[in-house]
Amino acid sequence: MVLRYLRISAIAFSAVFIGQRASAQTDTLRINFQDAEKLFLTNNLQLIAQKYNVDASQALIKQAKLWDNPVLSTDQNITDASKKFFNHRNGDGQIMVQLSQVFTTAGKRGKQVQIAQDGAQIQQAQFNDLMRNLRYNLLLDFTQVNNLIEQRKVYQTEINSATAMVNAIDKSYQNGNNSLKDLIRLKALLFGLQNDLVEIDRQINDLQAELKTLLVTDPAKFISPQITFNNTQASLDVNALIEQAKANRGDYLANVYQLNQNQHNLALQKAIAVPDVTIGSTFDQNSSYARNYVGLEISLPLPLWNRNQGNIKSAKLTAQSQEYTVKNAELQLNNDVHSAVTQYGLSQQLLSKQETDFYDKYDQLYRGMAKAFQMKQISLQEFVDFFDSYRDTKVKILAQQLNLQKAIADLNFAVGTTVVTPL
Repeated sequence: MVLRYLRISAIAFSAVFIGQRASAQTDTLRINFQDAEKLFLTNNLQLIAQKYNVDASQALIKQAKLWDNPVLSTDQNITDASKKFFNHRNGDGQIMVQLSQVFTTAGKRGKQVQIAQDGAQIQQAQFNDLMRNLRYNLLLDFTQVNNLIEQRKVYQTEINSATAMVNAIDKSYQNGNNSLKDLIRLKALLFGLQNDLVEIDRQINDLQAELKTLLVTDPAKFISPQITFNNTQASLDVNALIEQAKANRGDYLANVYQLNQNQHNLALQKAIAVPDVTIGSTFDQNSSYARNYVGLEISLPLPLWNRNQGNIKSAKLTAQSQEYTVKNAELQLNNDVHSAVTQYGLSQQLLSKQETDFYDKYDQLYRGMAKAFQMKQISLQEFVDFFDSYRDTKVKILAQQLNLQKAIADLNFAVGTTVVTPL
């Protein structure tokens, strides 16, 4: 059983070693968040695709401004009693030409232009919301990769220390100065650390794939986020932030613009109930009461049965439904801002300067405990307990830093603009 355990430990250690060598040979892109954000805004394919939708909606405004085309129609004789085809010589045969133009009434064209402009605003708001969501994902992935790399350093430090101790205890065991129990205990500790390190590498690999997709970078390059942690307290006014969110959040504005469009559509449907007028002129060579007749045409439908009642009612109900959607979006926005501000304050409290100084002193104590164990001033159990405590403490401070960075990202995401500068 002991030999089997030792073989598994050796295999795991070899896998970690090989993974480290492979990582060292991979090209690395070292980049801070500001440069990553510029790369994201330039290269991200989802943003580029949505930008085309914005441009397409702008083209619909131009289309809505265009007049209806005039209609030209003609009627000519192919043959007649003379048995001649298209016989129009000397005023013979029949030619009729009609030219007509539709003139819209009740401001329909202006209302159609307004609806198209609303559509363009909706597309722009959706573009801004997509950018807000993707930027949030970029910031989270960026900070999580950096945090995992820092966690990896903690585990690697402990693995290096545990490996050196295992080698020393193994040598001492061979000389009969240590028990097999102590050796196995240390090897178990080392094996657990190596397994945890492999899991960290797996998480880093998954996040790397997301980052490379967001930034559209070379898949072969390892992205190494460059972050200087800064815990600067910001003074926040919740009511002011809510007003900022209403002016900046694309998801909220898209609902507002959708309500405007629905209300404008209701006005258009009412206008459609007013008949349009068609004005035209007719030239008739021979079929009228007089040769070469020229007439004026004026026509309009009589709104006796169809006065667009169904479309008007549908547009009215749709606008009323959207009013409640906007109210819900505003309620969600308020709750998001309040929650983000509260979470930011809690995360700030967890990272006070006094606590940070305590964690820094832990590194000094760790080195002292490792030396004390090598000199047999403390027992193996005491060293392992401190070993675990050191790792847990270092990982917790990194988790708190990540929570603060996430709280900043959540705050900026809730407001829709940069309130606290991240990283």
